[in-house]
Amino acid sequence: MNTIEIEEKYAIPFFKKLPVVIERGAGVYVWDDQDRRYMDFTAGWGVTCLGHASPVITNALCEQAGKIIQNPSSGLTYSPARARLLDLLATILPGRLQRVFFSNSGAEANDAAIKLARKVSGRTDIISTHKSFHGRTISAASATGQAKHREKFNPLMPNYRFVPYGDLEALATAMDGDVAAVILEPIQGEGGVNLSPEDYLQNVSALCEKNGSYLIIDEVQTGFCRTGPMFAIDGLDIKVDFMTMAKGIGGGFPIGAFAVSEEIAGKIEIGDHGGTYCGNPLGAAVSHAVIQYLIDNRISDHVAAISGSVFEELHRWLQTYGSVIADVRGRGLLIAIEFHQASDASAVLSRSLEQGLFVNITQEKVIRLFPALNITREEAAEGLQILEKVIAGLVRSSTS
Repeated sequence: MNTIEIEEKYAIPFFKKLPVVIERGAGVYVWDDQDRRYMDFTAGWGVTCLGHASPVITNALCEQAGKIIQNPSSGLTYSPARARLLDLLATILPGRLQRVFFSNSGAEANDAAIKLARKVSGRTDIISTHKSFHGRTISAASATGQAKHREKFNPLMPNYRFVPYGDLEALATAMDGDVAAVILEPIQGEGGVNLSPEDYLQNVSALCEKNGSYLIIDEVQTGFCRTGPMFAIDGLDIKVDFMTMAKGIGGGFPIGAFAVSEEIAGKIEIGDHGGTYCGNPLGAAVSHAVIQYLIDNRISDHVAAISGSVFEELHRWLQTYGSVIADVRGRGLLIAIEFHQASDASAVLSRSLEQGLFVNITQEKVIRLFPALNITREEAAEGLQILEKVIAGLVRSSTS
């Protein structure tokens, strides 16, 4: 049997997979088992922020693996690799966030933040937003504002409330003495790359303070320069009690984290949370290497520069191909092209793959682009050229 046959026979069919077998990668390119080259504008769903097979990551992996991968007694012993990562994170975390615990994924980080917000507040309810996505554990799925990710897994975890994203009045109405926390993405990624209105996050923060509720900011997809700054909330005058992180924190290595303020840390007791692999030396070494690269190479500035030229091109498309494109939006290198028809978005996905370009579809009508953050101008232009060719062909076929 070949690769596809084996996976189809033995893997649990959670995904409808694309008919391609990826053998290797380098930067923004990958090659299949027939040695055909593709561009990857999905970054492995937003995780390979430094591209595929980055020497930054492979060198850190090899060096740390030659020392130790997992400590005896796991997190009960100290680790130089973990200490270096904690020390580096302390220099970039926004606001009053200084205390960190590591997880294996963003879903685990959100699950822990929700659990701990309930514990330290003594309250039960969590407010989330429609179209949000916070993960696939049962608690994180219960907090996700999309019925397709929740309703087939009933009974869900109780005490979740949902309000429209960006609707401050609805949030204020939902607030009461039972609300432990509000959980929000600064930009809804899987929900369609939905930007929050101006001053929305600041006003949410003020509402949380007034109600005695905590604010959980989910930066799993937006963190680590994806939108330009190190975190999407950088520079905002908001009181964040918990912030969750993953994806770009490890450049493709599975690691996540959540940070809390000293106030929250002071209310957490030994035994309130834990995990076997959390903060293992191997993951910590990789994450440190990735974050240091982002800082040393001024990737935040690079993303802003590349993003400017990309959006200039995309807004031209909106004018030229408005018969099929309904909207373009995003920030940094988290980009959405929304189509009028779901069938058009689906066609763009499949035809782009035929032309050697991986893109992602979400919310049926949205093509999401989130390539490696160190993509060059030439590589970005190459990918956009492929995508425009596909869209232009779609327009021609729809008018013929």
